[in-house]
Amino acid sequence: MEALLETAFWIGLFKIIWIDVILSGDNAVVIALAARSLPAQQQRKAILWGAGFAIAMRVCLTVVAARLLQFPFLEIVGGLLLLWIGVGLLQGDDPQSGDSSAPGSTSMFAAIRTILLADMVMCLDNVIAVAATAQGNFTLLMLGLAISIPLVVFGSTLMIRLMERWPAIVTLGAALIGWVAGETIANDHVLADFTGARPWVHYAAAAAGAALVLLVGTTLQRRQAASAGPEQR
Repeated sequence: MEALLETAFWIGLFKIIWIDVILSGDNAVVIALAARSLPAQQQRKAILWGAGFAIAMRVCLTVVAARLLQFPFLEIVGGLLLLWIGVGLLQGDDPQSGDSSAPGSTSMFAAIRTILLADMVMCLDNVIAVAATAQGNFTLLMLGLAISIPLVVFGSTLMIRLMERWPAIVTLGAALIGWVAGETIANDHVLADFTGARPWVHYAAAAAGAALVLLVGTTLQRRQAASAGPEQR
């Protein structure tokens, strides 16, 4: 209780909340993309469960994130996984979920699974910043992350509404995921010497990731539309 009365505690809490606000934008995009095609009621459930599990996973990863990032090729694998997720979200619904317009628990669980996979990759660098700010204060860390849950939920809900009104945001969101994927690959420990001497590689890799997601995703979209055309006739 004494810690709650200290000025340093509240300054640290403000810093963590501010970090979460800044870094939760891409997570809100992922959640919105994954849940946008679900029925309205399942959208809310997917957002709540996805955001809740994602925050809980961040708490667990905070303890080991610094060590995880030292494993060679971990971020390269994570970046490739993120590219796959970005292409899938741009292409359309999860192939295992069937018809997205039909209500069903499989679709919602597929959306939650996508949210968790993407957030697991995207949050590794982020949790280090939060852990450094908390400086070992577990109460401060838990409180800051708990407050961030409604921020992520609100951001995801807002993004879905914007995507419904302006479909082009879906393409921009997928490009953002590709951008983060490229950055993640370039940040891998085994590439540190190469990228450290060439800072431009980070931007080139991020741009290449965004371009790859858009290129592959839109190509698959067109193939799906072409194959669906004859069936509808």
